[in-house]
Amino acid sequence: MADILDPEARSVRMRSVRRQHTTPELVVRKVAHAMGLRFRLHRDDLPGTPDLVFPKHRTVVFVHGCFWHRHADCRKATTPKTNTDFWAKKFKRNQERDAEKVAELDALEWRVIVIWECQTRRPEEIAIALARAFDFHGPRREMLAND
Repeated sequence: MADILDPEARSVRMRSVRRQHTTPELVVRKVAHAMGLRFRLHRDDLPGTPDLVFPKHRTVVFVHGCFWHRHADCRKATTPKTNTDFWAKKFKRNQERDAEKVAELDALEWRVIVIWECQTRRPEEIAIALARAFDFHGPRREMLAND
């Protein structure tokens, strides 16, 4: 399927994609706050600048966009039909960087939780995952199951 936007319009739209305070992030923040969890936002002294940081629990949350971070088997993780080499490299590097930052946080003994954009449609599942994470005494990495 061809892009319905001309290259200039597509460029404007892509530049408007925000990095912080996105709708999925706001959903996760609302759920965490309603659970009585207190957190800091976007601490740039931690690898990857996590979206939410729970210092008391040494836990961080990344709210990943399914498109940008390539959520496996998600319908939002599409690949643009134009400039495919660029996008393949871009997505690969995003995934490599995600893995690097998680490894750095693991080395610093921080628990890492990844919540995907598509999962924010079900806030009750986010609440369950957060509750489980803060009672969890196993490995310091937890990822919500794929849809």
